[in-house]
Amino acid sequence: MNLTRYATRAAAFFDVDGTLLNATTMFELLTHHLTARGRPGEYSLFRKRLDDMARAGADRTQRCRAYYEMYEGVPVSSVAEEGAQWFAGRAGRPRFFIESALAEFRSHAAAGHLMVLVSGSFAACLNPIAEHLGADVLLCSRPEVRAGVFTGAIDTPMIGAAKADAVRRLADEHRLDLEQSFAYGDHISDVPYMEMVGHPVVVGSDAEMIGHAAECGWSRLAAGGEQMCSTERARQ
Repeated sequence: MNLTRYATRAAAFFDVDGTLLNATTMFELLTHHLTARGRPGEYSLFRKRLDDMARAGADRTQRCRAYYEMYEGVPVSSVAEEGAQWFAGRAGRPRFFIESALAEFRSHAAAGHLMVLVSGSFAACLNPIAEHLGADVLLCSRPEVRAGVFTGAIDTPMIGAAKADAVRRLADEHRLDLEQSFAYGDHISDVPYMEMVGHPVVVGSDAEMIGHAAECGWSRLAAGGEQMCSTERARQ
C-alpha cells in the first residue's frame, strides 16, 4: 500500500477489543474455530488453563503465547475463512461496535487522518474488521507461519511496549505527525502507545485508565455514548 499521500498528516490509532468493539476477538474466534471443528468442549479447558497460568504469575504476553498454540498445525487460509465467517455472523448483532468510539473513528476518517488499528489480536480476527471500517493500516500480532500453516508460536505479541514500537516505526517510515495525532485505548497496556501522541483518549470505565486519564489530563470517551471530555476542539 502506498502511504506517501499521508506524509506529514495526523493519524488516529485505535485499539480494537474494548475500544471499538464490545468483544474479545481472539476468544470469540477461538470459540467459533473449535465449534466448527466439533471440539467446543476444549474452549472451557483452555480458559481454565489461562486462569491457572494467571494465578501462577504468568503475564499477559505469556498467556497470549499460549493462545496461539491452539492453532498449531492449522492452515492460515482455514483460520482466515473462519474469521470471515465469525465476523459476518457477529457484526450485525446489537452492541458489537461501541458506538461512541465508532463515531470518533468515522469523524477522523472524514478529516483525512491515517486510520490505524493497533491490536494484540491477529489478522484472522482483524482483517474483516479493518475492511469493514475502511482502516488504512493494521498493526497486530503476527503468529509464526511455515508453509502456510500456523506453528503455534509467536515471537512478540502486539501488547504494551510492542504497540508503541510498531507505532513509532510507522510514524518514522511515513513521517506522521504524532503530536497532531490521536490514540484511543481502554486498558492500561495501551498507555505506552497512547502517550506517544498529542491527543490520547481513554475509552470506557476501567478504573485504572480513568485514574491515569485524570492524572495526565487525557480525554475520556464513555463506552455508553456519553463523551466525557470532547476531542473535537483538538481535532480542528
